[in-house]
Amino acid sequence: MKDSSEKPAEKARAVQQMFSEIAPRYDLLNRLLSAGIDQRWRFIAAQAAIEKKPRRILDLATGTGDMALLLKRLAPQAEVIGADFALPMLEIARQKARKLGLEIPFQQADALALPFPDARFDAVTIAFGFRNFADYDQALAELYRVLAPGGRLCILEFPPPPKGGFGELYRLYFQKVLPWIGGLVSGNPSAYRYLPESVERFPEPQTLKAKMEQAGFQTRYRIFSGGIVALHIGDN
Repeated sequence: MKDSSEKPAEKARAVQQMFSEIAPRYDLLNRLLSAGIDQRWRFIAAQAAIEKKPRRILDLATGTGDMALLLKRLAPQAEVIGADFALPMLEIARQKARKLGLEIPFQQADALALPFPDARFDAVTIAFGFRNFADYDQALAELYRVLAPGGRLCILEFPPPPKGGFGELYRLYFQKVLPWIGGLVSGNPSAYRYLPESVERFPEPQTLKAKMEQAGFQTRYRIFSGGIVALHIGDN
């Protein structure tokens, strides 16, 4: 049996490889599987992130750059940096930025050991990437470190499916339909089996709020779309 201390590193490598493999179809599947509503969720999170008019913004787990591009359009005066650990995702993000004429540096980064100095950013956003981090507490400590005093962290994420009839229908879609469609389009069924599994394992909104508060953030959260998505806002 492997040492349990190796598990976070193993998870990180597996997730990095998986997202690198599905990068070419990632945007198409996001739109298809969410019926486009993921763009609305990002817009709400971006508005919360720029509420205090930040000068420097980090979009972590940026993927193909949708959130970073949106932030730059909404706050053109701000410096926006996109970071992710999957290089194929970052290359697509760079192509999208060039096509739109937006100057956004995209760089590879590990969320558990961010390559940025203390208090570097006024705002940090993470859209649907926090659950992929190998150690939530360590990631929150790093996020608190790179945020300037008065800075804001916005985490947009899928909590476990809500209870009740709607939650059961959503779980059926998430566990059966989504992996089938995702596997068919991407050619990587395991990646879209991972998605519902990672959501089921993710902390409930109140638990994530408590973790953020333990890291030093003053935290509140909002639930959208019947409990499908949660936006946690943490100020330091």
